[in-house]
Amino acid sequence: MNRLCKLLLLFPLMLILVGISVPVYAAPYDGYNYSWWGDPEPAPVPYLPVKQIGGEQLSSGPFKSPEDLFITADNEIYVADTGNNRIVVLDEQASVIQTIDAFVNGNKEDSFSAPQGIFVHSNGHLFIADTGNKRIVELTKEGELVRVIGAPESDVLGGNFVYEPIKLVGDSAGRLYVVGKGVFNGIMQFDSGGKFSGFMGVNKVRYSAADLFWKRVMTKEQRSKMVLFIPVEFNNVDIDSEGFVYATTSEAFSDTPVKRLNPSGTDVLKRTGYQPPKGDIRFRTGGTRPGTSAIQSVALDRNGIYSILDSTRGRIFTYDREGKLMYIYGLLGEQVGTFKTPTDIDMLGDKMIVLDKGLNQLVMFEPTRYGKVIREAVINNDIGEEEKSVEKWREALRLNNNLEIAYLGIGKAELRQGHNYEAMKHFELGMHTQYYSRAFERYRKDFMWEHFGKIAAVAIIAVVLLIAARVLIKRRTAEPGVVGMGWYTIFHPFNGFWELKFERKGKIWFALLLLLILSLLYVLKRQFTGFIFNPTVNAENVNVLDEIKFIVLPFFLWCIANWSMTTLMDGEGKFKEIVMATAYALIPVVLMQIPLILLSNVITIQEGSFYRLLESIGFLWFFGLLFVGMLTVHQYTVGKTVITMLLTMLVMGIIIFLGLLFFSLAQQMLSFAATVYKEAMFRLGEG
Repeated sequence: MNRLCKLLLLFPLMLILVGISVPVYAAPYDGYNYSWWGDPEPAPVPYLPVKQIGGEQLSSGPFKSPEDLFITADNEIYVADTGNNRIVVLDEQASVIQTIDAFVNGNKEDSFSAPQGIFVHSNGHLFIADTGNKRIVELTKEGELVRVIGAPESDVLGGNFVYEPIKLVGDSAGRLYVVGKGVFNGIMQFDSGGKFSGFMGVNKVRYSAADLFWKRVMTKEQRSKMVLFIPVEFNNVDIDSEGFVYATTSEAFSDTPVKRLNPSGTDVLKRTGYQPPKGDIRFRTGGTRPGTSAIQSVALDRNGIYSILDSTRGRIFTYDREGKLMYIYGLLGEQVGTFKTPTDIDMLGDKMIVLDKGLNQLVMFEPTRYGKVIREAVINNDIGEEEKSVEKWREALRLNNNLEIAYLGIGKAELRQGHNYEAMKHFELGMHTQYYSRAFERYRKDFMWEHFGKIAAVAIIAVVLLIAARVLIKRRTAEPGVVGMGWYTIFHPFNGFWELKFERKGKIWFALLLLLILSLLYVLKRQFTGFIFNPTVNAENVNVLDEIKFIVLPFFLWCIANWSMTTLMDGEGKFKEIVMATAYALIPVVLMQIPLILLSNVITIQEGSFYRLLESIGFLWFFGLLFVGMLTVHQYTVGKTVITMLLTMLVMGIIIFLGLLFFSLAQQMLSFAATVYKEAMFRLGEG
């Protein structure tokens, strides 16, 4: 009995010791993700480092500047150990099972020279980019030579072409896709016989606006002396199960640093996320590790999931097949689990293996619960298992309620199940207007069928009321009042503005009231416009004063600038008349706001042209009325009116510039005065 008690007491201790035997490191950095707005939001860490593989623990000896990594379907890890001129093969437990540093070529022994790329075909054959020897070597799994593919021969290659293969992949038909050092024409293709067949996927040449300007104005001789503009070269490749080639570049400020190329070389990668798959959206422009992400490698997972490696900050970004960001992890640093010079990544089941050239090691990452549920949710959603997907997404939201992709995933599942209203709510939380529009279209159809009688009755009553109102207005014989004058002006602008100026029928209080109404309507528009046409606004955060000042300030800036300009150009309009004419011209814009708000809540994205048409009519009507108003108030010709309106906009810009300059100088003067005051008080205190 005593012996049994001792064993029971020792059992928990044994479990603890077993757990300690496998090193699992705490996250050496904080997790984050990007919101729809492009702002970094705190998030749980999706992957944690669990093992470092390298150094003397390898029976083959430590790595030396390894450049490439490839993991086979049966979980064998191949490393291009560049500095040691060899290929190292490890099993799933990271034990060395084979080292290939030489092979028989003809009747003599041959070796590698700085191999930078490794690919293993499904038939077990190894393809090594033997960079230093400027060739591709194909070996059997046992290390026996199959063939050597030398430099390509083609008329399309220039005389200065240098063949230095650095990365490569192959497809099921035996074709090879090779990235060459300094090759800007795209990815080299070799057929199954090893013959060069051309380039694919060439990157576009990017020019700045200044470059384009100088190219236009320079002579042919001057252009010949300019620095050549060449496409950015690819730096890594991978291939998926469908034969599509994923290629990466480290081009700065590019929205397409990773591409999915079809056999014709066309990029077919989906980019329907909040931001394109390009790594960090926000980054420092100075200090430590500044600049955009430099994409170094791409690793393919199941069901279209892929990850890209950023060598600038050592981060790994994982996306689904539609290009939506799932999670981010990794960092450059000195702590355990961070990197020095990461060069390649690949998936080992659900684990991520990172090759660190600077530390000469492999780092194995395992998913946390957070990372695991997101990955499983994406996979379940992709294969159509909605219930499992929703369950995983809800768990992910419990771990991180800022995860907008989770709302989107739940919305997709509900849309497939016909729960259109619930799907709309989740798509709105997930900030996705396309899917929201699709769900709304289905919901609207169901609502129309269910309430058709009520909708028809309301429509008939509305038409009757409009007809009755029109008849009553026509029967009126009295002179139009203040409101009627505004209505008359927008349909008879020449007579209306003439009466406004010369018969004094315009009222300044009504003009200011129109300005106030327009300001309030814009506040309502910001808050109540449908999500499809107003996704960027959070109604809870709308600042009423900001919305009003963006209407009122430009209005009076126009009036002041126009009065200043026309005073010098013999204009007859008084400031009061300019204010009234501008405000009366705004009536169509005022009238359009309520219909626009209502329309935005009942139409889909595909029907958005009606919304934009109505909005355009309002603004074009306004500009037409403003032109007639300025022409009539100042008694100008058509040509002079056009010139003064253009000059008015120029004066508005000058006023804004002078205002900003004044406030900047005033701020500096106040700062100087405060400094002098503090210094004087300090001196007096010392005295």
